[in-house]
Amino acid sequence: MKAGAFAALPLLIVLAACGGGTETTASDTGGQAAAPAPAAAVAKSGEDLFKKCAACHSVTPDGRNGIGPGLHGVSGRAVASVEGFTYSNGLKAKGGVWDEANLDAFIAAPVKWAPGTKMMFAGISDPAERKALVDYLATLK
Repeated sequence: MKAGAFAALPLLIVLAACGGGTETTASDTGGQAAAPAPAAAVAKSGEDLFKKCAACHSVTPDGRNGIGPGLHGVSGRAVASVEGFTYSNGLKAKGGVWDEANLDAFIAAPVKWAPGTKMMFAGISDPAERKALVDYLATLK
């Protein structure tokens, strides 16, 4: 074997470790794009992500408040509307409903979406993670 072949070996190992050559493209599937992850799988991913939120928020049907309001049933609920929770003026002034777009924007950057909010969480920058978390919250009915 030539010396050049040994020089290429580390590159091949790196490509193999990164999944190089295993991606499915539209041309590999007869022009069909790969199917998105099933909603249940995305919601499960969101449930795992919610562990970051569990220190302050509950998701139990009794809606118990913690440092933050209970989030059971949050999807579709009016912003700043949980009984017995004292919201910041910034969040109360925001108004609206916790729909997918508002949840996504708030989770991305709470202080930016609702200046004056008491929620001291930097946010989640990854859109896929936010989608998974929003989808999980939507299952809490």
